[in-house]
Amino acid sequence: MPAAVYQIRELAERADFISIGSNDLAQYLLAVDRNNAHVASLFKTLHPAVLQAVRDTVAGARTVGRSVSVCGEMAGDPVAVLFLLGMGIESLSMAASSIPRVKWVLRSIRRGHAAELLDRALRLRYADDVRRLGSAVLEEAGLGELIHH
Repeated sequence: MPAAVYQIRELAERADFISIGSNDLAQYLLAVDRNNAHVASLFKTLHPAVLQAVRDTVAGARTVGRSVSVCGEMAGDPVAVLFLLGMGIESLSMAASSIPRVKWVLRSIRRGHAAELLDRALRLRYADDVRRLGSAVLEEAGLGELIHH
């Protein structure tokens, strides 16, 4: 729930770990029903507001020493993984079919480079611009086939 982002420190103090369900977070934060054909195209896990919410959740949880994992669409998306890596996310839960592509990204991109990329992404206004930025980085790293599968 997006409300949890604003109380993450208090919640993290009471929990052993934090897990972000990226699909629900994006759906509720963006007020978009991803199952409604009339508005589903507006559901974008790479929307800058979603990235900011994940980043703020990670930062808040870390203040009390809690780890954060991400599940859902973001965790299995090679482009999104670039930004999650930049946030320091170390635990991802995804469909088994996504594991090889995500492993390839994690083994190929330095965390420092991903953090710089995240900073650039957070200055963008639109999810499509964020996706283009991440896709370009994967292309430059020779990982373009991960996004064109």
